[in-house]
This record gives sequence, structure tokens and C-alpha cells, in this order.
Amino acid sequence: MATWSEFAADEPRLATAIRLLMQQYGPGLGYLATVRADGGPRVHPISPVITDEGLYCFIVDSPKRRDLERDGRYALHSFPPEQSDDEAYLAGRAHPVTDVAKVARLAGDLRAVPHVDWRLFEFTVDVAMVARRNTTAGITLATVDQPAVQVWLDPASDSVRSPLPDPVAC
Repeated sequence: MATWSEFAADEPRLATAIRLLMQQYGPGLGYLATVRADGGPRVHPISPVITDEGLYCFIVDSPKRRDLERDGRYALHSFPPEQSDDEAYLAGRAHPVTDVAKVARLAGDLRAVPHVDWRLFEFTVDVAMVARRNTTAGITLATVDQPAVQVWLDPASDSVRSPLPDPVAC
């Protein structure tokens, strides 16, 4: 499982594209999929925080936090842009950050509300994908029938063993 900074060092253009899509409305916005106790999926809107050192999220006590505390597997999808159907997707594992100094520094830097029952999670990256379907600044990136798709799989991950399904068919 790669940290965000390891992934970004390996694929800087893809990391930049994902960051732009996740932060297109100012703060990070995305849909977080977690695994319920019964094995089913659960989807929640969240505000992921992408810094040079990692991909994080402050999560209050909620079903999504309990899902991540029990089973750290996640998938994160960007909110759709207003002008296109472009999308960013990440999957991997979420881990509670236990380093008190790091939590305090990030909480201060990111203005996390004090005295709230939140917990800081760091998200590692096993899979990263961007699909572009429309035009940007007059440049055609792809047709609707054939989106431009870039996928990165962490070469060190044990959880990415089989080929992904065709992202166009998803």
C-alpha cells in the first residue's frame, strides 16, 4: 500500500489530476465507499484532505468511521464537475493516525474544529484512476464513447492481484 506521497512521486501527473478533481470546489469533496459489518457497501460524502505528505480525512463518530475502524478498505470517488463527466477514483486502506504530534499539526494546519469527536485517518493508495470524457480549454481529451483513462496500480500491493474491470464499462 502506497502513501499518497509515494503514489504522487511515482505518477505526479495522475496525482495532480486527482487532486484537482477532488478539490475542484475548494475543499476536498468526494464520495467514500466503506464496507459495512455485513459485508455490504456504504457510501458517504466526505471532505478528503490532500497534502504533500498524505491523503487524510477527519471523520466524526458515524457509521463510516466505525466501518473504517473495523475494516479499513475504502474507495473514494470525486464529485462530478459541472462542465463534464470527468472523474477521479482511489482505492486502498484507511488507517487511524496515532502519532499525537502529527494529528495536532494537521488539525492546526487544516483548522479542524476542536472539541469534536473526530478521528484522523490516513488513506493509502492501491488503485488510482482518472477518466476524462469532455474538453478542457478547447482541447478535446476524449470522445464520450471512448474516455481517456489513466490507471495506476501500486506494484507493491498484495490486494491488487487481478486485473481491474474495464473502467469504461463501470
